[in-house]
Amino acid sequence: MDRRSFITKAGFAGVGAAAATTLAAPAIAQSTPKVTWRCASSFPKSLDTIYGGAEVLSKYLREATDGNFTIQPFAAGEIVPGLQAADAAAAGTVELCHTVAYYYWGKDPTWALGAAVPFALNARGMNAWQYHGGGIDLMNEFFNKQGLQAYPGGNTGVQMGGWFRKEIKTVEDLKGLKMRVGGFAGKVLETLGVVPQQIAGGDIYPALEKGTIDAAEWVGPYDDEKLGFQKVAPYYYYPGWWEGGPTVSFMVNKQKWDSLPPAYQSLFRTAAQATDANMLQKYDYVNPAAIKRLVAGGAQLRPFSPEILTACFEAANGVYAQLEDSNEPFKKIWNSIKAFRNEHFLYAQVAEYTFDTFMMVQQRNGKL
Repeated sequence: MDRRSFITKAGFAGVGAAAATTLAAPAIAQSTPKVTWRCASSFPKSLDTIYGGAEVLSKYLREATDGNFTIQPFAAGEIVPGLQAADAAAAGTVELCHTVAYYYWGKDPTWALGAAVPFALNARGMNAWQYHGGGIDLMNEFFNKQGLQAYPGGNTGVQMGGWFRKEIKTVEDLKGLKMRVGGFAGKVLETLGVVPQQIAGGDIYPALEKGTIDAAEWVGPYDDEKLGFQKVAPYYYYPGWWEGGPTVSFMVNKQKWDSLPPAYQSLFRTAAQATDANMLQKYDYVNPAAIKRLVAGGAQLRPFSPEILTACFEAANGVYAQLEDSNEPFKKIWNSIKAFRNEHFLYAQVAEYTFDTFMMVQQRNGKL
């Protein structure tokens, strides 16, 4: 081979390779553009676990894109009040929000199915239905009509039943009770004589302290301790039958969602699912110590009586029957949840329940 010809050809090949490398950079840049969003949270910063979900999502996206996709969280009240976060995202005031869908059930009870409704699924069941039972897609059929695209972004696990200024032993004790209770549960409790109040987390303590309300539920031991409810209402009831596994959601303005590059959409879904898991794991870790501190500080733990639980269960089924007759979107999604609920609790009795119960017996016998 002619040496000069070889060198000339090799040179051109080298230039071609360099050009290809140079040309690839703009394509990569186009797939990871600079995107800066604001996220309105429904929660105060003092609640580091539930508010922290928005911070966790922001961290994951920022790190995965070398800072190109950034989300700045704002606590409740910094841009809009906590209970208006979804409205702000739908209107485009912010690009997304971090909230709980049942806060907006007054617009349409179907909203609540994206978070939790009485006597439905626990956190594990809710996640199974959403990620593998079509729940995310079913909810987005509804949310898209509200101008939103939503993905799970946290779960608290089964919540507590709330703080009461007096003992609640019978259904009769519920009548006339003014209670801060989130979401769809208020509609059910209302049928039993409770006067439900929807109040943002940061405003609950003063209402309870002043006697404006007689009882309040929030989340569970770790968050409730931070808000100080034990100082003004000593009786701490369980379980929160209206929130077996409440999903906290990232709701994105639909137009903003559609404008994201597919790679960013995929990354957002992945980061949201990681945030979802992280929140539940953290609550599972911090709640055991928190409930011991609350009891040591004077909180009086009380279970809801079988009479109250049964009455609430029947009342909830009555409300569901009415909605199934009058609200087609609600019926479609609720039927999907119900079908999986039957399967979930059937299997849960076989392995999980048997193992957990055995271990709890060993604990009570002082063997753990």
